[in-house]
Amino acid sequence: MSDLVHPVLINGQWKNSAGTSTFQASDPQTRSPLEAQYPVSPWGEVKETLQAAHQAANELKEISPSQIAEFLDEYANRIEDSEDDLIAIANQETALPEEPRLRSVELPRTTSQLRSAASAAKKGSWNLPTIDTSLQIRSIYRAIGPVCVFGPNNFPFAFNSIAGGDFAAAIAAGNPVIAKGNTSHPGTTEIFAKAANAAVTSTKMPKGLVQLLYRTSHQDGERLVSHPLLGATGYTGSRQAGLILKSAADRSGKPIYLELSSINPILILPGALKERQDDIIDDLSSSILLGTGQFCTSPGLIILVESPAADTFVSELGLRMGKTPPGVLLGAGVQKSLIEGIRELETAGAQTIIGGLAIDDPNKGFCIENTLLQVNGTSFLMRPEDFQRETFGNSSLVVRARDFEEFKAIIGSLEGNLTGSIYSHSQGIDDLLYNEAESLLRPKVGRLLNDKMPTGVAVSPAMNHGGPFPATGHPGFTAVGIPASLLRFSALQCYDNVRQHRLPLELQDKNPTGHTWRLIDGTWTQADI
Repeated sequence: MSDLVHPVLINGQWKNSAGTSTFQASDPQTRSPLEAQYPVSPWGEVKETLQAAHQAANELKEISPSQIAEFLDEYANRIEDSEDDLIAIANQETALPEEPRLRSVELPRTTSQLRSAASAAKKGSWNLPTIDTSLQIRSIYRAIGPVCVFGPNNFPFAFNSIAGGDFAAAIAAGNPVIAKGNTSHPGTTEIFAKAANAAVTSTKMPKGLVQLLYRTSHQDGERLVSHPLLGATGYTGSRQAGLILKSAADRSGKPIYLELSSINPILILPGALKERQDDIIDDLSSSILLGTGQFCTSPGLIILVESPAADTFVSELGLRMGKTPPGVLLGAGVQKSLIEGIRELETAGAQTIIGGLAIDDPNKGFCIENTLLQVNGTSFLMRPEDFQRETFGNSSLVVRARDFEEFKAIIGSLEGNLTGSIYSHSQGIDDLLYNEAESLLRPKVGRLLNDKMPTGVAVSPAMNHGGPFPATGHPGFTAVGIPASLLRFSALQCYDNVRQHRLPLELQDKNPTGHTWRLIDGTWTQADI
């Protein structure tokens, strides 16, 4: 392969790929391909990373949580040292603005996640040490083995396959990571990989702790997630590709944690509409168009009951969105998929209020008009699956129920989502309606919000960035929220009548840190036995 093609990172070494195919990212603002070329790795190269990761996993068994934490902290420091280079290339590859998005929001979030993961690794309570002294049975969550992380296109830092939340959680749980970079921002991912590899060296971690492949064939991706040497997979991306990988992983019994699609319904009750219509329009239009709608928590469905106030609300929301200049989408594929999704909604019976067309001006990059559609509740209930297609981008659908009974039926027909929001009157006049709506919505969403838009996912131990299918592949886990997110990449290990010195430190009578919380005979404590 040509020396102009960027190398892959395998077992601590940057190597020219053995692959014969290459790809290039594009600048979404100009629609032009960027000069750098990246390889499509063949199966032999994928297998080499698996073998190196397997060796690293064995070495990690002898490495303390505090050393793992040292690596994560050092990596965060090196990311900050590379800040200007990361922001410049990410802006070029994604068109996301340098300020405030990349520099002031997403990069600090990324380093914060890594440092939070370091703290969780050091404290040890995440692995839930549980001890029954009368039966001499003890259990703990421990590393599951090499983890493959597939990153999405819309968060080049905070969800990057080699720096984001899944990566941080997998490493903190004691696993090596094979990063499968997103082909929308390979240059960004390469800079992260250089910082990670330098941190591996300086903290004396196993060479195969962090590895990077930019792209594989679809067939080899399936072989990777189902390989005997792999422990688990974290995936964020399209529902179609995710389910193909899940099928392959399931056939071999390999855990795979998927974030797939979500339309994040916004329920607006009549009292709220009468009380503060303008404020809700401000919130909603801003949330729909934030980041050109390219957030997994962007409001894609707005549900309200027919009334004169609802007529005014929908009209004013459309006017507000129409007056806002459309932003740039992440690439040609996003633009194509968004246009196709809008056409499918129209075919199903939705009416376009504003927008709906691609903007064929290369000087404006990949973009479409800000789009708002509407459909009546009866039509929605006739084809609920068709109207719940995720239109990833600056688009949203209003569903207008004829009465509250139909409103409830619409909620009952919803698929699983990451989030769901309910706006109600501040003085309680909607409370009876709220109680009925909430009881129907609560099982459908991972995170329930009141009087607040869902865009933005706080890095908090209490956060759930997950939800029922198709939001994710399993409703019991979160991709954001340390330490809970670490449990995805662990296995529950039980020790029955095992001698004291043979137990993991966290399960021995003496608390190894003095501050690790352990469940001893039914009581959470930091004390020794």
